[in-house]
Amino acid sequence: MQPTFSSSRILLPVRPWFIFLSLIVAALMNFIPTAHWPGVPDWVALVLCFWSVREFRRVGMGWAFILGLLMDVADGAVLGQHCFAYVLLAYTASLLSRRILWFPLAQQALQVLPLLIGTQVIQALMRLAVGSDFPGWSYFIGPFVATLLWIPITFLLLLPQYQPVEQDPNRPI
Repeated sequence: MQPTFSSSRILLPVRPWFIFLSLIVAALMNFIPTAHWPGVPDWVALVLCFWSVREFRRVGMGWAFILGLLMDVADGAVLGQHCFAYVLLAYTASLLSRRILWFPLAQQALQVLPLLIGTQVIQALMRLAVGSDFPGWSYFIGPFVATLLWIPITFLLLLPQYQPVEQDPNRPI
């Protein structure tokens, strides 16, 4: 049985500067004061998960550690809280990348949901381990919103890689 893909278009290779730019934009979106409202996803976790699935050779645990350290300092959180959660997210996403990419986009989102929930749970457990209060159940709404955003984020982040629809007959690909 052949898998069904939503697009048979061949994608161009991703440019490293675009990956870097998208991760920086995600970090800046986490710096917005509304990022701590219930239901607002962890943008860094979402974009890091996306690139760890799509380009696991370029974006991995090193990027996750650097972004986690940046988020720890920016949030004033327990040092290592975001680092540990993001490194585990990047590792697990890269480990499952072939499996996740096998599915259509809607099912990919369902495959990514446990990864994003696990990231939030690890951060909450690390906060609780140092004596902080339980953040409340609304803290765990963000991964569900991020799962709903998986399809638009995928289209947005893959947009620069799409080849033109018109094909040149003199070009081999």
